[in-house]
Amino acid sequence: MTQAPVTEADLTLIKRLIPHRYPFLLVDRVRDIRVNESCVGIKNITNGEPVFEGHFPQMPIFPGVMIIEAMAQTAGVLVGMSMDLADKNTLVYFMGVENAKFRRKVVPGDVLELHVKALRGGGKVWKFEGRAMVGDELAAEATYTAMMDFSRG
Repeated sequence: MTQAPVTEADLTLIKRLIPHRYPFLLVDRVRDIRVNESCVGIKNITNGEPVFEGHFPQMPIFPGVMIIEAMAQTAGVLVGMSMDLADKNTLVYFMGVENAKFRRKVVPGDVLELHVKALRGGGKVWKFEGRAMVGDELAAEATYTAMMDFSRG
């Protein structure tokens, strides 16, 4: 009997796949994982986010750069699942971000869905398309490239 592929990553598995930790771990769960293809990261935006102490205390708005980082971390989980990198101590570095657009404010109480699609990958350099959604509304989008550093594993 063959084992069904893992299609979801909880927080424990996410921490085995990417090195980020609180307060900079920006993905709570990843679902709909299709190795080498796509996945959806989930980030619950809460009033307790450390970034809201300064951005902006009277009107908390989750920063666009943090949304892009959450997309990148989701992509890191996809790469980790695709290349079986759990517990391998691999780092992922941004190489470029293109066509980033921010369409809607993301505020406490929102559930950010990070739809990530691999455009190119399988080796050391991967390219992704990401869309951050709140419900049916597009909050942000970007195309980005990342490089895997396997030397740490």
